[in-house]
Amino acid sequence: MPPRPEATAPDAPGLHLPFDNSYARLPERFHARLDPTPVAAPCLLRLNAALAERLGLDPAALAGPEGVAMLAGNRVPAGAAPIALAYAGHQFGGFVPQLGDGRAILLGEVVAPDGARRDLQLKGSGRTPFSRRGDGRAALGPVLREYLVSEAMAALGVPTTRALAAVATGELVPRERAMPGAVLTRVAASHIRVGTFQFFAVREDIEALRLLADHAIARHYPEIAGAERPYIAFLRAVVARQAALVARWMHLGFIHGVMNTDNTAISGETIDYGPCAFMDAYDPATVFSSIDAYGRYAYGNQPAIAQWNLARLAEALLPILLPENGPGNGEATLEAARAAVGGFAEEYEAAWLDGARRKLGLATAGEGDEVLARDLLARMAANGADFTATFRRLGGAAVSAEGDAAVRALFADPDAYDEWAAAWRRRLAAEPGEPAARRAAMEAASPAYIPRNHLVEAALSAAEEGDLGPFDELLAVLSRPYEAQPGRERYAAPPGPPAQPYMTFCGT
Repeated sequence: MPPRPEATAPDAPGLHLPFDNSYARLPERFHARLDPTPVAAPCLLRLNAALAERLGLDPAALAGPEGVAMLAGNRVPAGAAPIALAYAGHQFGGFVPQLGDGRAILLGEVVAPDGARRDLQLKGSGRTPFSRRGDGRAALGPVLREYLVSEAMAALGVPTTRALAAVATGELVPRERAMPGAVLTRVAASHIRVGTFQFFAVREDIEALRLLADHAIARHYPEIAGAERPYIAFLRAVVARQAALVARWMHLGFIHGVMNTDNTAISGETIDYGPCAFMDAYDPATVFSSIDAYGRYAYGNQPAIAQWNLARLAEALLPILLPENGPGNGEATLEAARAAVGGFAEEYEAAWLDGARRKLGLATAGEGDEVLARDLLARMAANGADFTATFRRLGGAAVSAEGDAAVRALFADPDAYDEWAAAWRRRLAAEPGEPAARRAAMEAASPAYIPRNHLVEAALSAAEEGDLGPFDELLAVLSRPYEAQPGRERYAAPPGPPAQPYMTFCGT
């Protein structure tokens, strides 16, 4: 397909987007140029006005007719350079040499007033050369799920893609049943994935690997651009960000559900909210994804899978890592790559233990802290204790033993908590600071509100019937997850026993 001019039409008044499309300027084999497929009757469902303003965009203009047409894919704004990105990936351990954006089109990159560069992508915008047998569309439920959960993750302080808008298409998409269609406008630091590097590595395209690595370094890791061996430094930097990210997931009970290498972002952001969910009762073996039949991406497996994915990145980078050490130093290069990937464990454990201490009210480091934290988790697993509620209620127990009752109530055998709490209080006795300050610090590390699965499903079901009230209410609650919100206690309460195991679906 021949290159299309970046500016295709004048902007409507107020609809100025500060595009600077660096990825679209990479060679043609990095992407396919095409416009989104128009939809029948676009209707704005929700617009993230606060995010729009941070990006330097005018919310009123985005909510107007020209803005909605752009968000639906019916209009390409001036300065855009719509492309579908090429990438490969390991999906559930099996390598697929060509995947790519099968139902998403990157409109372009906007540069915010603070200088931050962000991708603006339409998800559900029609078929692309990478669609394979897919229809390129998205259903309303998965679009609103990603909007809700990604914005909740942002409020929780987790690096994540964001949701700018959701637009109904006025069309039906065939899934297990005909469902209303929608388009999500996703905002990301970039959409470069481990699978993007794999795409060029499997083709032995060393020039493209080097161009991609240089682009990713300039965009996400400019501090290492002048390093003596920038590509090994790049690998180490990606490892460090992924370790910190997965530790954050683990401290929130978040399960990504589909940690394929094409869903591992080089930026260190959480990306692709398909069959994701938050755990209620703590169990490391928890799996929600309907397509994860063997539990590869279970909650407790996520750190090991992240490291496995990073090993695949190291493999893809080898053709450009080898020249950094000069001829005849292949073994040294392999050892450096192994060491970089092996460093994930240390980075992750440090991040995990730091977060565990904060959740337990420990401002100082003690030798037995990890044992104390893991003992609590083991007792929670054995007693079906709710993950989020247990850690949130510990804040009250840290102030006074009177707070124990609320935590004990979460355990099938309350004595299991009492035994642990005795050891915890002995540890707290060695801590400086006042109990009230300790509680505040603990509650800043343990949210009261997460996207509880039953609440998410209720909000999505209502939305499919035309009622966005429950969605809006839940989104409002989740925008302040660490604050007590009187009158909204039901959003923090653990659910009752499920009638059947909860399952999530990818929505494709």
